[in-house]
Parts: sequence; C-alpha cells; structure tokens
Amino acid sequence: MRLEISLLLTVDTLPGFKYIAEKIEEYKREEAKIFQFGYEESYGYLIGDFVSDKDAMQAAVMIAEAAAYYKQQGMTLYDGLIQLYETYGYYKEALTSFTLKRKDGTKQVSRIVSQFREHPPAEIAGAAVEKIEDYLIGKKTNLLTVRQEVIDLPSSNMLKFWLQDGSWFAIRPSGTEPKVKVKSG
Repeated sequence: MRLEISLLLTVDTLPGFKYIAEKIEEYKREEAKIFQFGYEESYGYLIGDFVSDKDAMQAAVMIAEAAAYYKQQGMTLYDGLIQLYETYGYYKEALTSFTLKRKDGTKQVSRIVSQFREHPPAEIAGAAVEKIEDYLIGKKTNLLTVRQEVIDLPSSNMLKFWLQDGSWFAIRPSGTEPKVKVKSG
C-alpha cells in the first residue's frame, strides 16, 4: 500500500510574475513541490507550469470549465462563487493607483514612499498599526513587542502595514511609471 500526502501551500512573493516564475523554476529544480496556480495584483493568472504567459487563454478556459461544472450542478457560476464564499469565508482586497504626471513624478513617488518609511502612521481609520513590513531592509517589526523578524524575500521598495483589526495596506512605487500603488485587504 502506498500513501500519498498532498499539501497545498500558499507562498508569498513580491509583486510581479518574474517572482512567480522564479518559484516555478525552483520547484522544478528541487522536485519537492508542484506549482499549481499563481496570480498577481494586475489580475494575471497562471495555471500549472506548462504555459509561461500570465495573460494566456488558460484562465478563460478554466473559468469556462468552472461554469460548465456548476451548470451540471444546476447552479450559475455566481452561485458557485457565493457557495465558495460561504464555505471558506469572504475576503476583500482593493488596489488604488495614484499617477503623478509632472516631470519629476518618479521622484515624487519615491518621496511619498520614503515619507511612509520615515514617519509611519500610528493608526489608520481608528485602527492602530501593529506591524510594519519593510521589504527594502527585509524586516518585519511588531510595534507592540518591538520584536523584529527577517522577511525572506528579495529587497524591494515596498511597505506593508498590519492593523490591529486584522486589515492591512501595502504601498509601493510602480516599477514602470510614476505611480504609487496602494493595496489593502
């Protein structure tokens, strides 16, 4: 008798599909894990490791397959989504981008992120900031205990603030244009 155990893991990477691609290659080299699914904030999806285009038709094919599955169950795709929410919980994220159009927009974006790094907010919307992750220096700081942990990801000009109510927001400059991106969850 052979027992196979399959464990699904979620792995965080920095924003950008190049970091997901690095994980795919790492898993292939080590042969210890199998990449199943990846996505990023720009709404690109990658299913399996056989297509290396995040905007490939594979995501459309998978959603069509899901719609067919739910139709066989007498449900709509929306019904299936609601069932998933009710089973596993609701979660909300938002991404807001601020584009600066002036000649020195990129410098302004860097200054904005630097201001958050040098003068972090104590609270947001009445919720105290509990932890700060600074990906530039690779440290997560718990403001309540002053305990620091290492972030095991490449250096990046990004900050993530965790609030005591369980919510969070991250701020980072765009890598390609004079834009500040703020993501919350």
